[in-house]
Amino acid sequence: MDTLPRSAQVVVVGGGAVGLAAAAELAAAGADVVLLERDRLGSGSSAKPFGGVRATFSDPGNIALGLRGLERYAQLHESTPGGIGLRRVGYLFCARTPAEAAALEASTRLQRSMGAVADVVSPARAAELNPLLAAGALLAASFSPLDGYAQPRRAVAAWAAAARARGARVLEGVQVRGVQTSPGTAGSGQRHVTGVVTTAGTVRCEHLVVAAGAWSAELGRMAGVDLPVEPVRRQVAFADVPAGAPRPATLRGELPFTLDLSTTFYVHGSPDGLLLGISDPAQAPGFERSYDDSWVPAFEAAAAVVAPSLVGLRLRDGWAGLYENTPDHNALIGAARELGGLVVATGFSGHGFLQAPAVGEVVRDLVLGREPALDVSGFAPERFAPTSAAPLLQEVHII
Repeated sequence: MDTLPRSAQVVVVGGGAVGLAAAAELAAAGADVVLLERDRLGSGSSAKPFGGVRATFSDPGNIALGLRGLERYAQLHESTPGGIGLRRVGYLFCARTPAEAAALEASTRLQRSMGAVADVVSPARAAELNPLLAAGALLAASFSPLDGYAQPRRAVAAWAAAARARGARVLEGVQVRGVQTSPGTAGSGQRHVTGVVTTAGTVRCEHLVVAAGAWSAELGRMAGVDLPVEPVRRQVAFADVPAGAPRPATLRGELPFTLDLSTTFYVHGSPDGLLLGISDPAQAPGFERSYDDSWVPAFEAAAAVVAPSLVGLRLRDGWAGLYENTPDHNALIGAARELGGLVVATGFSGHGFLQAPAVGEVVRDLVLGREPALDVSGFAPERFAPTSAAPLLQEVHII
């Protein structure tokens, strides 16, 4: 079992998909890495049963991260014994207003210009792809056949094994209690990371990577850096295919990940049945992770319009987890200006698993002083500062 060393080049905080991808990339590049997880690996936002992987976005930065994520997940699936459960069932985004239809047209054009495979399809075609849909409720839809889903627990295990094989020390059950800093050199006045205080002791380090998901704001406060990340409970459940539905075997295994832009209602197929969910507007922020049925009325109100046969299904195997939301519902990625040695990769607002492979590479480059291959300047953590003139991100494809 790994033990906490007295020093390391890099400390990564967070044992989910993003943190482990970063640790594996850093270790592969020869860095001396320690990863700290307060609970068990993958027990936070990465604990969900299935994680969507897609390049279907409207922001160029999100598209680029998604495309790279799809490429790396395919490689991870092939190189991992037993795979990571990658299924390319496609994403089907549904528009019910003229504004939503226009937004799908624009984002699909941008995705295609960047190399994604996506098309705008008619309501009738959308209903062919997902027979549960009511075609008359739609104005248009977009379909991206190379998107899909994977199993986060398998991906997390694969990255953890890769990180350890390359010399990284990966510790579970270790919680950060404080961040040590010192003034910068040459009269700059900038503070710099020097160490991390944990429940297992103190480790000196040159770099600290915050990849702690919903718990990142507290880590930021320890370091004297504002990270506007807010935890919000999201709930999902499985259900059997409705009685009388066409092609039941196909619906279980190959149903596209289908989303309604108007409400964030979604459904997709899996070997375990239909996975159902929605962003509940009544859910208060907080760390609550117990499951209840409070989200069901909002889901059924949306389903009554978009997919009526899903109303009244018996739900089973319900699960609750945390989204890590920022004010514009897009990630914080970058080196902190006010604290040398601090790299931030958090606040993904539901996009963390799909972007994790690409973000792991970006974090590696930022820590090692390289120019990342992908432009993540739009995700700069300081864009929310009161003095910042940077625009907030306007992403259409938020779930």
